[in-house]
Amino acid sequence: MQPKKKGNRPGIRRVGRTLAFQVLYSTHFLDKKNPMDLDTMFDINPMVVEQESETARTFARDLVMGVNVNLHDIDKAIEEHSQHWKIERIAIVELSILRLSLYEMLFTDIPVKAAINEAIELSKTFGDDKSRSFVNGILDGVAKTTKKN
Repeated sequence: MQPKKKGNRPGIRRVGRTLAFQVLYSTHFLDKKNPMDLDTMFDINPMVVEQESETARTFARDLVMGVNVNLHDIDKAIEEHSQHWKIERIAIVELSILRLSLYEMLFTDIPVKAAINEAIELSKTFGDDKSRSFVNGILDGVAKTTKKN
């Protein structure tokens, strides 16, 4: 078995996605009347604080900012492909994963299949038995309508 190379990009990106998911998830529990800024959300998240990789933290921060900037378009894509599920009815875990993955699919250069695979991995870790198929169904629907593959 070969040792992992230092600075392994896929590993750092997976850690960054996990941190981004956790921050996005935590935003659902914030007081809407007194919102926190992005820096504070990252500063108080124990998983982000414990992460040693500055690269992973920076990647996570970029993902969360991208989701926030494009939230309207991301949520519109979710609603168009969720087969009559309103955003408010989607579980917070799945919604956070979908938002993160759709941001990557629609607004970054990551291959669509890679974004879907990463979403499925997050849903296996944080979701329940039905999360993976729900997330995959919506992302697959969006993938079929996007020009990027």
